[in-house]
Amino acid sequence: MSSNKIRVEVAYALPEKQRILEIYVFSDTTVFEAVMQSGIVEMFPMINPDSDSIGIFGKAVKDPKTQTLREGDRIEIYRPLIIDPKQARINRAKK
Repeated sequence: MSSNKIRVEVAYALPEKQRILEIYVFSDTTVFEAVMQSGIVEMFPMINPDSDSIGIFGKAVKDPKTQTLREGDRIEIYRPLIIDPKQARINRAKK
């Protein structure tokens, strides 16, 4: 384990509530480990870090359990889509 600590953020948002947590982790910490260390799962129990999509600054992370972090990264946990975006646009256009 590296002794170098870096600052990262972990973010999650619901329509009515959002959180961005600033945490310090070792430089060899993975995205998954940082999510677990942040405590955000306790704040939002519906988060499932094993199956929810996760990204860094809007870019999807393919394997959060192996991808390591860099200073200043913002980890974003994405909610599952309720409706396909294309279908939502079609529905709005019909109105």
